[in-house]
Amino acid sequence: MNPRPPSIVDIPGIRVGHWTDLEAATGCTVVLCEAGAVAGVDVRGAAPGTRETDLLRPDNLVERVHAVVLSGGSAFGLAAADGVMRYLAERGIGYDTGVARVPIIPAAILIARGLGRADAWPDAEAGYAACLAAAGGPVAEGNVGAGTGATVGKLLGLKWATKAGLGTSSLRIGQGVIVGALVAVNALGDVVNPATGAILAGTRRPDGPGFADSVRLLQGNLTHRPPGLTNTTIGVVATNARLTKAQISVVARMAQAGIARTIRPAHTLLDGDALFALSFGDVPGDVTAVGSAAAEAVAMAVVRAVQAAETLLGVPASRDLMRET
Repeated sequence: MNPRPPSIVDIPGIRVGHWTDLEAATGCTVVLCEAGAVAGVDVRGAAPGTRETDLLRPDNLVERVHAVVLSGGSAFGLAAADGVMRYLAERGIGYDTGVARVPIIPAAILIARGLGRADAWPDAEAGYAACLAAAGGPVAEGNVGAGTGATVGKLLGLKWATKAGLGTSSLRIGQGVIVGALVAVNALGDVVNPATGAILAGTRRPDGPGFADSVRLLQGNLTHRPPGLTNTTIGVVATNARLTKAQISVVARMAQAGIARTIRPAHTLLDGDALFALSFGDVPGDVTAVGSAAAEAVAMAVVRAVQAAETLLGVPASRDLMRET
């Protein structure tokens, strides 16, 4: 029997669930941590869509979150978090205010308009359904959840883009520390192999097979303004290392290097890149080592997101483009 592929659920206490609408090319993903996780966030893109990110600043009161929601549907998709609120509240999970327990649920959205239906997006029922589907077993990748409508390489418009999706990974470092990542990749730029720089998925050449190289297009060959706000890479990194709120915020910041290593260009004016970071457990861990591993886990998850994606609604996946060549 093949071993389970490495994923974010290798960290005890995490469950992941998806809600997917392939016809509308949208969906949402929930990362449940009902026991609570110390959390931080780092937002790099200039067009983010988020919820509860201010609460995660190290100087603010609440330390622990109970879920993170990643969703398609632009700002409309933030409604998926309402369903996650209901799911957790029904189970008595949340921050004790003395009057009621309030689930703390940060969320981020990506904008995948143009593929599928523009009048459909994840709502509260979708978020609730993702919670019901959450499991600690293998995590589905590719055209699922928040990665359903994701594409990359959109400098020449969706016509020449490549299908992307959602990917996950994990790795183990010294003294029993595990670091995992889950990323929905919907970038303006290309996804590259971090070891070689070779383009794995991105803007396709209009004049033949292969990729046009988005960086080169931006630096001299692009004859029109890039399309509007239809991008953003969002994700979650997590560890079983015991870290403070300030330290896990550093991990979130360091993890962004994984996006920069694999997506070119990254963190643009037309992307809303955001990464949440979660700390579980009592394993002693060095924040610099964990942050370095988080960047590597994110890079691995980004690559997995395009490798696992499948052609959808006319936008070809990397695996099919490789067969053609």
